[in-house]
Amino acid sequence: MDHRIIDEQLDILRDKVLLLGGKAEAAVERAMKSLMTRDSDLAQAVLEEDKVINQMELEIDRLSVEIIALYQPAAHDLRLVISVAKITPVLERLADHAGNIAEAVLIINTEPELRQFPELKIMADAAADMLRKALDAFIAEDGDAARSVIREDKLIDASYKKVFGDLIGMIINDPSTTTSAAQLLFVAKHLERIGDYVKDVCELTVYLAEASIIKHSPKEA
Repeated sequence: MDHRIIDEQLDILRDKVLLLGGKAEAAVERAMKSLMTRDSDLAQAVLEEDKVINQMELEIDRLSVEIIALYQPAAHDLRLVISVAKITPVLERLADHAGNIAEAVLIINTEPELRQFPELKIMADAAADMLRKALDAFIAEDGDAARSVIREDKLIDASYKKVFGDLIGMIINDPSTTTSAAQLLFVAKHLERIGDYVKDVCELTVYLAEASIIKHSPKEA
């Protein structure tokens, strides 16, 4: 087997995953911008872009299958293909949450404007930063960097608890805010789940770099 050929295919696979990750990150950032600026057109654009992301997922799936079928990679190369095959749907689902945020924005924008909740921006900024670092760690195959990103999810969880309590209190004290506040609760939950998906990417990076499975490991929590 000409190892140059499989190396080229693996490089293409890495590039496609990085591009997909960038699209997912952009979707989250644009969805949150549409929320902060009450921009329904931007929210709709996020939903339209999801079709592109879905197509990218299919292309990566196809290439992963072709590499396994044609080149029968072993050891590290096989771990790379397996990791990519697992990370790709994670990134696609992450982008789906961005789409769900955009859908919430479209509903919120039909209601009177509420006060700002800074925790939502904190969560969104942290999630975007974590995703960038997670993708960098994956490309560099840096298990230690991936573990560091996993620990950053605590900020998102703490912010989620704060905004959840604030929004529930708003609904109780002013029932007229129920529709918008409930949608913001959904936004907060989607951001919290995005953080969890980034952790999944990091766990797969550790598997790629170290052939070690840390999912569900209390030491890594």
